[in-house]
Amino acid sequence: MAGDTEARNQLIERNLRLITHIIKKYNVQESDFEDMISIGIIGLIKGIDSFDIKKGIRLATYVSRCIENEILMCFRSAKKLSKEVFVYEPIGTDKEGNEIKLMDVLEKQEEDVAEVLQKKQYLAKLEGYMEQVLNDRERLILSLRYGLGRKDAITQREVAGKLNISRSYVSRIEKKALQKLRKCYES
Repeated sequence: MAGDTEARNQLIERNLRLITHIIKKYNVQESDFEDMISIGIIGLIKGIDSFDIKKGIRLATYVSRCIENEILMCFRSAKKLSKEVFVYEPIGTDKEGNEIKLMDVLEKQEEDVAEVLQKKQYLAKLEGYMEQVLNDRERLILSLRYGLGRKDAITQREVAGKLNISRSYVSRIEKKALQKLRKCYES
């Protein structure tokens, strides 16, 4: 048993250079290089621990894939996080040098009464056109997709799930219905 642990540790130590070789393939900034090495070491250890000589694959080949997979998973999770926005995170400074947070910019503004009435008129006109030129299924799909009738808008995939039809069929119906409505507005 002690020999197994010692052999494992030697495999890890002797394959550390493989990590830097793999990281160089990805344009990693110098500031992130040490983090990528740590992530590569995790992939190396996972690869060595899960390696099976009976499969007929060389250790270096197998471990390389494990290291690359670990690095790619890191990139994917970083990409997801890069799209997140935090409302209390500073986004800049004002003229006096004070930090401005997103929350400061997003404060709710009072709506103009004229705008509210105009929106209601447009919505009533749209609903009238929908009643005139669309069938029940088309009206339902547009209502779900765009949140008409004080509902939250949902994706085509969610509509497809609710109606038990394919997403591409939802897309075709939506496109056809929008074309019908566009003709009403043009005439």
